[in-house]
Amino acid sequence: MAKRYDMRVELEFIDDILGSWPSNPYLAEDYIASLAPDAETREEEIANLGTEAVTEKSKTIFPRNADGVPCLMAHQIKGFFKEACKALSGNKEYLSSKIKAYKKEINTRIFVTPKYITLDKMENVYDFQRPLRAQTPQGERIALANSETASAGVVVRFTVQTICKEDLDLVREWLDYGDLMGLGQWRNAGYGRFTWREIETNVNG
Repeated sequence: MAKRYDMRVELEFIDDILGSWPSNPYLAEDYIASLAPDAETREEEIANLGTEAVTEKSKTIFPRNADGVPCLMAHQIKGFFKEACKALSGNKEYLSSKIKAYKKEINTRIFVTPKYITLDKMENVYDFQRPLRAQTPQGERIALANSETASAGVVVRFTVQTICKEDLDLVREWLDYGDLMGLGQWRNAGYGRFTWREIETNVNG
């Protein structure tokens, strides 16, 4: 076994976190169908199915593990690492500024386990609806977004594995960025922000 460094991490969310997993398993098929010439308009769909059913179809949720427990996915943590590295790379005071092809480096040198990261202390869950505005060739459009949301205080624990000891300092730098930019839907509005602590670090192999 190649030598690797394992860092056990705990995150505690200091703001509510929104689920980002589509609740509709047929999302791609529904999108393609919506482009058909005879596709229902939004108004027709609401008239036929009801507002609640249409809203539920477009809702984002937390993925579940085999036991049905709400989770985050390991690739979401790696995605956060990439976002943090990109944001910090413009300042030479940060180690992230020394990484050129950061996506490739994170993909091939840094790993997160387990695949399904259980959300603990998830005491209050609610639906959070908010309008989304977008500029299109047809003018400004407004859509209603709906997300399963957990209140602040949720805790997750996972292990970051790397083949380079120096990468652990990069991971610590990225995790520090979590109190500014978090995880999940609508993180640009401050949702999903977290603090973190290092539980333990081990050398294996």
